[in-house]
Amino acid sequence: MKEEIQKIFAGEVLNDAETLSKYSHDASLLTVVPKLVLFPRDTEDVKKIVTFVSREKSKIPELSITGRSAGTDMTGGPLGESLILDFTSHFKKTRINARGLSATVEPGVFFRDFEALTTPEKISLPIYPASKNIAALGGMVMNNCAGEKTLRYGQMRDFVEEIKMILSDGNEYSFKKLNRKELQEKLLEANFEGEVYRKMHKLVLENDDLIQKRAPKTSKNSSGYALWRVWDKKNDTFDLSQIFVGSQGTLGLFTEAKVGLVKDTPKRKLVAVFFKSWDDLPAVVNAILPIGVESMEAFDDTTLKLGLRFMPEIARKIHQNLFRFALRFLPETLIGIEMLGLPKLIVLIELAEERESILYEKTIKVVRVLKKFPVHLRVLSDGPDAEKYWIMRRESFNLLREHVAGKQTAPFIDDFIVPPEKMPEFLPKVLKILKENGIRANIAGHAGNGNYHIIPLMDLSKASERAKIIPVAEKIYKLIVEYGGSITAEHNDGIVRTPFVEEMFGTAMYALFKQVKHIFDPQNIFNPGKKVGGTLEYFRDHIKK
Repeated sequence: MKEEIQKIFAGEVLNDAETLSKYSHDASLLTVVPKLVLFPRDTEDVKKIVTFVSREKSKIPELSITGRSAGTDMTGGPLGESLILDFTSHFKKTRINARGLSATVEPGVFFRDFEALTTPEKISLPIYPASKNIAALGGMVMNNCAGEKTLRYGQMRDFVEEIKMILSDGNEYSFKKLNRKELQEKLLEANFEGEVYRKMHKLVLENDDLIQKRAPKTSKNSSGYALWRVWDKKNDTFDLSQIFVGSQGTLGLFTEAKVGLVKDTPKRKLVAVFFKSWDDLPAVVNAILPIGVESMEAFDDTTLKLGLRFMPEIARKIHQNLFRFALRFLPETLIGIEMLGLPKLIVLIELAEERESILYEKTIKVVRVLKKFPVHLRVLSDGPDAEKYWIMRRESFNLLREHVAGKQTAPFIDDFIVPPEKMPEFLPKVLKILKENGIRANIAGHAGNGNYHIIPLMDLSKASERAKIIPVAEKIYKLIVEYGGSITAEHNDGIVRTPFVEEMFGTAMYALFKQVKHIFDPQNIFNPGKKVGGTLEYFRDHIKK
């Protein structure tokens, strides 16, 4: 197969042991070994591979294509047993339109490089994940990412204005919001794109009541296909780009996207809040939300201890003198003395406004609310003092993954979201399940959305530890559904959560998802086993040891 592909393919085609080992993993707890890893040079390369796989699929049923960019996914989304297409070598073009507040990006663009272009223009794509220094736009779009500023700005789905996809017929098409006239023209086209529009239009209109009923009621969601975002009845528009964002490459291969940008808000304050326990967090969140803050991020004492323990490494990463960096934590040391120990939890409340007067007014409101609770706090201006907390928050997963001896990060309940008002009742039940199963975990996340990342620390070399994963996942995901939440807010389904998608959405809605997959990918050549068709058995059998 390698020889056949090399005849039609301009990019690199590799199957050496080192390459296959590297592409057998992402940031998840899984191992899936591919057959070949391909590095397409351009759109024509991608078209040729899709055409090749479509043609050969009947002879080689296991043949498939899985797109990959930075490989930082925590669900096994970019893992596959057949062909892996890595877009980071050649699909790296970016065009910034500062005046029009938009950018055109390819999937291999790393966010750190993208940010280096937007920052001097005082504009940004504000829905970046905590892993922004290692993430790429391909995964960010295909996972419908979000992050610390989501409370104000939403998710990637809210910023993608147009997306180019190579579909299963081997051709590239562009998808964006269409008005009634534009939609009618698409419905009349005598090609695969026209067929897709006709079938999707029929599916969405005929099942609108079910789709709206089963649409997640949380502020964020990356599970399933976003059918509820396609037809805007009020404005009479039809937008299939919304189906692709968050689809994890299961409907086609993403080659380019136009994304919206926002102007940076120049006036900023950070309120760092120190809690003695988790008990008061839900009430604090619900009291702060009406004020209208930009973000509310949380991390627990495990993360804080790791940050303090590995402070030299963090200082080195941000190119800071260790002594000066350590001195910045002197005020927190004094707070720790006053609290008689390290805080159990730190919450970062960020405010950002155009005008100093509005920022001052909101900061006063936040402080007044917080003084009603048994917490300690610091109000910081934007700068090094504030940035140290964001570094700690963003680096937490990497610190865990790299430095906890004898344990591995095992993300399988890493991204649930429940309405914040239900958190006082919900979160203790989750923590109880973990405790009953002897699972230690690091907790961080987006407190303002009720979106938490629980990263268990486990010795996966032990069968007894691996055996805990699926039973615990089943209990917690069932609990999430009972509380009206989503099994994934921003990390997506992948191998880890696809077996739970039907339970979250119900059998009828899941059947629509399967129809969507079949409309776009009738031969199941694109990233099989994610979004639909995944099983607990496959998940269990591919947990790394």
